[in-house]
Amino acid sequence: MTLYNADKTDLRSDVLDDDYASEDLARDLPKFSFPNHERNPRHVYDAIHDELMLDGNSRQNLATFCTTWLEPEVRDLMAETVDKNMIDKDEYPQTAAIEERCVHMIADLWNAPQSAQTIGCSTTGSSEAAMLGGLAMKWRWRDKRRAEGKPTDKPNLICGPVQICWHKFCRYWDIEIREIPMEGDRLIMTPEEVIKRCDENTIGVVPTLGVTFTGQYEPVAEVSAALDNLQAETGLDIPIHVDGASGAFLAPFCDPILKWDFRLERVVSINASGHKFGLAPLGVGWVVWRDQEHLPKDLIFEVNYLGGNIPTFALNFSRPGGEIICQYYNFLRLGREGYRKIQSACYSTAQALAHQIEKIGPFEMLYDGTGGMPALCWSIKEGADVPYTLFDLADRLRSRGWLVPAYAMPPNREDMAIQRIIVRHGFGRDLADLLVEDMVRAIEHLTKHSPSKSLGREDATVHDHSGR
Repeated sequence: MTLYNADKTDLRSDVLDDDYASEDLARDLPKFSFPNHERNPRHVYDAIHDELMLDGNSRQNLATFCTTWLEPEVRDLMAETVDKNMIDKDEYPQTAAIEERCVHMIADLWNAPQSAQTIGCSTTGSSEAAMLGGLAMKWRWRDKRRAEGKPTDKPNLICGPVQICWHKFCRYWDIEIREIPMEGDRLIMTPEEVIKRCDENTIGVVPTLGVTFTGQYEPVAEVSAALDNLQAETGLDIPIHVDGASGAFLAPFCDPILKWDFRLERVVSINASGHKFGLAPLGVGWVVWRDQEHLPKDLIFEVNYLGGNIPTFALNFSRPGGEIICQYYNFLRLGREGYRKIQSACYSTAQALAHQIEKIGPFEMLYDGTGGMPALCWSIKEGADVPYTLFDLADRLRSRGWLVPAYAMPPNREDMAIQRIIVRHGFGRDLADLLVEDMVRAIEHLTKHSPSKSLGREDATVHDHSGR
């Protein structure tokens, strides 16, 4: 029997027909020009949902540092807060209060002096947080130079092999980046290399707690001590901003004795990614200053057109509040004990995986998850006679859904190609064992069926290894 509504219109196409037999999905959907007509919401959802099947499985993405496993309660909170604009603190005062609580909790975690008026804020991620920390250092250096009647046209920043955000910061704000290149077996900054590059135009030094390329921690305390000696000898007072994108939510729980944070007086600010080892959903970072003195007031804007008078320091304006609320949920849900258990499990898996991988191929483990992040990286042993490259191995593993990136190192070790794995919450020993089995099969296949032309760095899939 045919169904009709009151005006005799046939309803079958809207009610009974299968979505994939609909007229909407019987033709190509617009991709480059704006559509003229509306469509059935279910049909549009199905089309987009199906396209997203072509993306990789985020849980098998061992390149990213970012959270890919979330508790059901976090997903519920994200859905409930999708309409909250965290910049509008007058309209959403409780979200603003939760953000402030998180800043104080993080300052406590990073051993901020109790006597200081610690100040900080959330950001869209650690890259924005890093840039805010860098801007504050530049402004303080510039103000000091002006007060001394000295030129301010040649600022420089010293760092080790860094994530792209610091290159962006220096280019966007016209600062010379003095990046310490890798040399031989030295893959991170050292105090000696830092001091070589310091002068009166240095706005600050940025050690990284969890270098993007290898996962190692740079020696913050040793660099701080070297800068103390430099000041005693020359009078140069150069601050430290710690890029703690990953390590700032690892070291406090798994290596609490390590001095890298506000226990070092020369550390004036720290940034971190809440959406990495802070375990929050994608889209939140944090930056905290030792005290209000280190955040120049003329970087803070007062906004009154949202209702109330809102102080803001950010590169972005409107942004969602859900990630901040979920960060607070994690702090309450896990506490120091829970974070320590989760991160310790990641370290255990990384170290076990490093031991296994070193045995299954001609690999030299460059970092095994000890003394830095729960990560590992390796290269092919020098002189090993193998018919494949690490780029070939990475490509082969993709056939099983694994993204284990292979890439060339930055200057001056572009000759070295490595593979790297980041072990995150949700990647346990069982998955690690399955990965090793797939690696063994991939190596056997590449050995028996050697590629006629091996892949190189120019053939590697283009993606951001940092995960910021």
